[in-house]
Amino acid sequence: MVTKKKSELTRSHILAIGRELVLRKGFGGVGLKELLEQSAVPKGSFYYYFASKEAFGCALLKQYCSDYAERLDALFGWKGNGHQRVMHYWNAWLSDGNTASLADRCLVVKLAAEISDLSDNMRVILLGGVEDLIRRLTKTITEGREDGSISPSCIPEKTARSLYSLWLGAAILAKLGKDRTPLDQAMLATEQALSTPGGL
Repeated sequence: MVTKKKSELTRSHILAIGRELVLRKGFGGVGLKELLEQSAVPKGSFYYYFASKEAFGCALLKQYCSDYAERLDALFGWKGNGHQRVMHYWNAWLSDGNTASLADRCLVVKLAAEISDLSDNMRVILLGGVEDLIRRLTKTITEGREDGSISPSCIPEKTARSLYSLWLGAAILAKLGKDRTPLDQAMLATEQALSTPGGL
């Protein structure tokens, strides 16, 4: 059994607390003093674990993308045909809870616009996570075409990218309006895209 060092556990703890703070306040809204106070880490210890706030942000996003990839493995590994597995992913996303908590837990929704102008390193990491999801969606849509559960004229990568854009926009609108209607509309549009020639 591998035992983590105390420094590794503390670093992981700071990242966990940091994720919750960033989800609530955005990256720019979280100060190092608050982060360390919430983490119960002595002042001045931050730079022992991270070279800079940007380095902390990069570590936070790498961890988030890694955690999300594990979740995607489980969701897309679910038994069923291609159509069922694509819809299983979106249904699981919707069933996470109410509209506000759904949007608040998504770092892409929360940070994409902010970090694109703030840190190219953070932008590239988050984009990598998005591209990983799109690759998985593309693969599953392709398998759905092959097993006959998705329209054979549906273009896998084009449809995967369009669906992601649709859901990302719906999550932002749902957050703004505190109303899940955009998410319900996205679900209907997704069903139509998978059965309509050419997809979205």
